[in-house]
Amino acid sequence: MCTFCVKHGEGKRWYLNAANYAADLESDLGRRRFMVGFVQGFEKSRKSIRAGLGALRVLPEPIKGWLTARAEAAQQAEHFGQPVPIEDCEKVLAIATQVTRLPCVCRGAMRPGSNAESCCLVMTVAPHDTVVPEVFAGYRGGPEAEGFEKLTREQALALLRRCEEAGLAHTAWTFQTPFIAAICNCDLPSGCLAMSTTLRGGVKVMWKGEDVARLDAGRCTGCGQCVPACPFGALRSAGKQEVRLDRQGCWGCGTCRAHCARGALALEPREAAPDVAGRW
Repeated sequence: MCTFCVKHGEGKRWYLNAANYAADLESDLGRRRFMVGFVQGFEKSRKSIRAGLGALRVLPEPIKGWLTARAEAAQQAEHFGQPVPIEDCEKVLAIATQVTRLPCVCRGAMRPGSNAESCCLVMTVAPHDTVVPEVFAGYRGGPEAEGFEKLTREQALALLRRCEEAGLAHTAWTFQTPFIAAICNCDLPSGCLAMSTTLRGGVKVMWKGEDVARLDAGRCTGCGQCVPACPFGALRSAGKQEVRLDRQGCWGCGTCRAHCARGALALEPREAAPDVAGRW
């Protein structure tokens, strides 16, 4: 297993390692510059990614495979994400002592002018009061605008639950791996560039979560409320009173559970599920 898999994901809940939140952004100038460049250069990056994905589609193998592998390795080293169930989000919030709500950069770039809810959380264990204004300088009114609120753990968890009710997947993100800086809330219709690049473009920016959903057919009434709520399209209606789960297509976010009144959906560790173990 590669170093990335062992240290940062693929069977390891790297986002629950408190050491990954310990970087002092006030003095860590390299990481600080990375975050500033990431946000302020996002529109340029978006256009570059779009052009690159278009070029990949017409390239022959093995050139396409080689370039894709290089791009994914770069993501692993700098900025990658992974779905995180609400239970683990709560544990993350217990580690992070500083939480600030931010506007979603993806949605702003993918859907200019949209008023999408601010649903990204930047989290550290040390104050980041001077970092956020620098990172978002000039961004739609900057950090003085609505959507740049400091949140308590209780407020942050309540926000995550509202996002889950809206059918969004919670995802943890590194900013220069293994430093974890944010929990975002994503789905394809809302304009998530990372999900689009991964699911439609075929280049991994995010990896599957450490869990996978399980459907209890005995509890399921086939109402279908969970189907549109799955951000990854792993659930579908099959007949009038039947719902089917594609466990291979499940990313383990657990969002579906918030939409099942019967408790027919649950999560189990991916590595302990023989049919999907090791399939990230």
